[in-house]
Amino acid sequence: MTTPRTVLITGGNRGIGRAIAEEFVAQGHRVAVTARSGSGPEGSLTVIADVTDAASVDAAFTEVEAQLGPVEVVIANAGITRDMLLLRMSDEDFTEVLDTNLSGAFRVVKRASKGMLKAKFGRIVLVSSVVGLLGSAGQVNYSASKSGLIGMARSLTRELGSRGITANVVAPGFIETDMTAELAPEQQDAYLKQIPAARFASPNEVARVITWLASDDAGYISGAVIPVDGGLGMGH
Repeated sequence: MTTPRTVLITGGNRGIGRAIAEEFVAQGHRVAVTARSGSGPEGSLTVIADVTDAASVDAAFTEVEAQLGPVEVVIANAGITRDMLLLRMSDEDFTEVLDTNLSGAFRVVKRASKGMLKAKFGRIVLVSSVVGLLGSAGQVNYSASKSGLIGMARSLTRELGSRGITANVVAPGFIETDMTAELAPEQQDAYLKQIPAARFASPNEVARVITWLASDDAGYISGAVIPVDGGLGMGH
C-alpha cells in the first residue's frame, strides 16, 4: 500500500488531467486540481488558477496547503495547442503555447519545490507528449514546449535529486479524449495506422502510469521519459 500523499494536478477538470485526479482519489490520496473554469472529479478540491500567472499559482498552492497540507506530489498537466503551419504561425501562437505548457510547468514546480525541500520528499511528474520527441507538422510550438519539459525534468533531477525529490516525464500518444473525438474519421484512421498497438489509449492508462511514478515503489526513478503511446514513438 502506498503512503497517502497530498497531490496537486494542474488542468484537472477534463481529459487526461481529470483521469489522473480520479485515479489518485481512488487510491486514497488527498487530491487538489487547478482549473481555469469548471471543477475536478468528486472527492477532489478544485482551486481556480492560471499557470501563466505566478501570483495565481502561489494563491492556489496557499489554498491547497491550508486545506490539505503541503503538496508532496505535483503533476504539471495543464496545456494548450495553437496548431498552425510554421509560415502561418504568429509570434503569439508560439509564445502563448510555450507560456502555458513550459513556463507554466516551471511556475508550478518552482512553487511546489519549496514545501518538497522542507519535507525532503517530492514527486514531480511533467506531462509531455509523443510529439515532444517525434515531432509533428503544424505543431512547432507544441512539440517545442513538450520537449522542453524533458530538459526541465533532467535538470530538476540533478538539482533536487539528493533531497528525496524525483522528477519524471510521461509522454502520452493518442488518447481517447474530447480532442481526439473531434478528429475526422479518416484522420483517426491515418493515426491508427501509425500506432503498433492499433488503438488509442484510454485516459486512465496514462493516469495509472503517473500514479505509479508518484508511489513509494518509484522512488529510485528520476529524469526518465516514460512513453504511453502504444509504440508510436519508439526509438525517440
